[in-house]
Amino acid sequence: MKITRTTLIVRIVLFVGTFTSMFFVPWILVKAWLIPLPDTVQEQVIEAINYDFDGMVVYVDKAGEPPAWYTAGWKDRNNKIPADPNALFKIASISKLYVSVATAKLVNANRLSLDKTLADYFPELVGRIENADKITLRLMVQHRSGIPNYTDTPAYWDAPPDTSDEKLALALDLPATFAPGSSYEYSNTNYLLLAELIKKVVGYSHHQFIKEEILIPLGLTNTFSSLSEVDIDDVMGGYYVGVEQDIKANDYGSMLATVEDVGIFLRALNDGSVFKEGEKEIYSSIYVYEHGGLIPGYQSLAEYHKDIDTIVVQVINTTDFNGYDWNLSQILYSRIVKILRNQHAN
Repeated sequence: MKITRTTLIVRIVLFVGTFTSMFFVPWILVKAWLIPLPDTVQEQVIEAINYDFDGMVVYVDKAGEPPAWYTAGWKDRNNKIPADPNALFKIASISKLYVSVATAKLVNANRLSLDKTLADYFPELVGRIENADKITLRLMVQHRSGIPNYTDTPAYWDAPPDTSDEKLALALDLPATFAPGSSYEYSNTNYLLLAELIKKVVGYSHHQFIKEEILIPLGLTNTFSSLSEVDIDDVMGGYYVGVEQDIKANDYGSMLATVEDVGIFLRALNDGSVFKEGEKEIYSSIYVYEHGGLIPGYQSLAEYHKDIDTIVVQVINTTDFNGYDWNLSQILYSRIVKILRNQHAN
């Protein structure tokens, strides 16, 4: 086959681009992908600590079997307290699943409408959030609103605001990221507004509504709305690469839960038992059935794997600035699921 000069140039460019990309991929990620897969989840969790994670807990709920917990590393690095499967963990954006369920329940009860706009519910935000009259409740739940993400504010995590109003102020008077419904971009501002809307409709905090409608019916006694509700000694230590001290006392506004409580909720979400009649259909039309969470000192992944009818929740108490630890946690999670699939096949 004759290769033209243009084709040759294109192939050289592609080769150089591929080689350059491989050169800049952290080799720790490559290693995590390529090393032989252990036979057991416990071996994989122990191996994970070799990647400079301080502590890790994995919860596995396989249908028809008792749930299992796997731990390695530290709950408290300084005092050498081993990772505790019953420790509370900051679940960060996994909380969006709870907010979405709460929203579906209110829509089903005709207390909210997915087709009403931000302007309908918060007329005071017209002129402060671009396209407020075109952004529907549905678009906010789905991260398709185009509302800027307040946590993208430079140096946000150095000194996060304390109140919802202060957080929202960071996203006001900014140009839209895109026209409503035309694209997708994850934005914490969407869920800040949803939480405020739930409060506005029910007359009390969205956390209390979630407790009444989700936590209590499911018997989830180890899920909390904020750090102020718990004994700090029950919280798994949180560590940021390059920072020596434990940052678990830093309040970033996250919900907290044990891995078991997250797993029970996720099972109920996927099998539909968290819903009343009509609610699951609404939920399925607006949001996902799995989630991750990332906040300084904590990262988590919670998913249901239908092919093996298994819930897997993984939490790690170490994060970094460049995001490699997040990528690494995803690789480790995928390896754990592969181990479980291998065991299922055998």
